[in-house]
Amino acid sequence: MTEVKKMRALVVFESMFGNTEQIALAVADGLQSAYDVDVLNVDEAPPAIPSDIDLLVVGAPTHAFGLSRRQTRSDAATRTQGETVTKYKSVRDWLTSTSRSQNRVYAAAFGTHADKARLLPGSAARGAAKLLRRKRFDTLVKPANFFVEDVLGPLQSGEVSRAKIWGAEIAAKRVAMDMDRS
Repeated sequence: MTEVKKMRALVVFESMFGNTEQIALAVADGLQSAYDVDVLNVDEAPPAIPSDIDLLVVGAPTHAFGLSRRQTRSDAATRTQGETVTKYKSVRDWLTSTSRSQNRVYAAAFGTHADKARLLPGSAARGAAKLLRRKRFDTLVKPANFFVEDVLGPLQSGEVSRAKIWGAEIAAKRVAMDMDRS
């Protein structure tokens, strides 16, 4: 029996209080049907996307209607007793400076968003998706938002399960694309 080689995915997240990290891990879990997945805090993300990566998924918390900036991260750090999960970089800065190989790389973006701000415009997910398109990644799905009860969290009930399903849907869509080509 021939072993089927899985594609490789990289999930990069920025997280202040751990909520976005939980979603990143759940998305990675959902992707595992089709992918070998590495999950990295943006502080540890490589300056260039490795050439064997087929899918890049990025996630970040929504700050002031979009991706975080230095000042919004500083403000968030004052809200917690301990240290923030991501300490040095932002998804915005990383995506702006990262490079990728000439290989086609598919992408998806998600964000966490306070439920009480659900109806306000802007989200980290949409901001990240826009940067991905600008860097010429092929986005597979619309950006997704996952909701927290309040700024510090916790995640709303069911959001981790929804994130795992979202990851599985991305994997299924990517596999279907390959099947359509053959």
